[in-house]
Amino acid sequence: MQGQQQQQAYDRGTTIFSPDGRLYQVEYAREAVKRGSASIGVRTPEGVVLLADKQSHSPLLEPSSVEKLHKADDHVGMASAGHVADARQLIDFARRQAQVNRLRFGEAMGVETLTKTVTDFIQRYTQVGGARPFGVALVVGGIENGEPRLFETDPSGTPYEWEALAIGESRDDIQDYFEEHYEPDLSLEEGIELALRALASVSDDGLEAAGLGLATIDADTEQYHQYSLAELDDVLAEHDLLADDE
Repeated sequence: MQGQQQQQAYDRGTTIFSPDGRLYQVEYAREAVKRGSASIGVRTPEGVVLLADKQSHSPLLEPSSVEKLHKADDHVGMASAGHVADARQLIDFARRQAQVNRLRFGEAMGVETLTKTVTDFIQRYTQVGGARPFGVALVVGGIENGEPRLFETDPSGTPYEWEALAIGESRDDIQDYFEEHYEPDLSLEEGIELALRALASVSDDGLEAAGLGLATIDADTEQYHQYSLAELDDVLAEHDLLADDE
């Protein structure tokens, strides 16, 4: 009984390490991320691809109200998995930091610097009593000095840089697909196809434009572009990935 009470104390305390060096609230936050629908990032020499699974569990839900892709600055996009409300707070924070940097220094904020600024903010909530960690992970993609960059933020406040990654549901299966099929010299269009096929590999019902969010940040223009439903339909049809074609 006493052991169970001690375990519960470590569970409740955001800032208390367990005897084996674990922060349970951070681990629970990671579990919240795993329960979120998948988001994917792919880095290519021509730019970065961001793909989000927005499949709705009700036909009455307006697809445009499901926000998983966000423009943080002209040259940076973000995709989320986990608690949407937590994601919105972090996206708003990232946007403010990007604009402050432009006003203060007259130039765009680097993708790595922006990511680490966000993860520093996330990390504070693992050390403050009376607050909980953010139950969300982000894929941060953009162009820095002409080079595509792709990062992941973790609920612990740790940034990781990737060539291709997935967060949220079915992460392990999608990562296995990337490890088998990713090549570093992909074109941007091939990166889009790879991301879509990776998501299709874990989707039982096929892909539909209304259930996806797709964005790219082109290395030449350094501009974020989010695909419309019509554009998504065309891309899915081009690669024979529409649900009706399954």
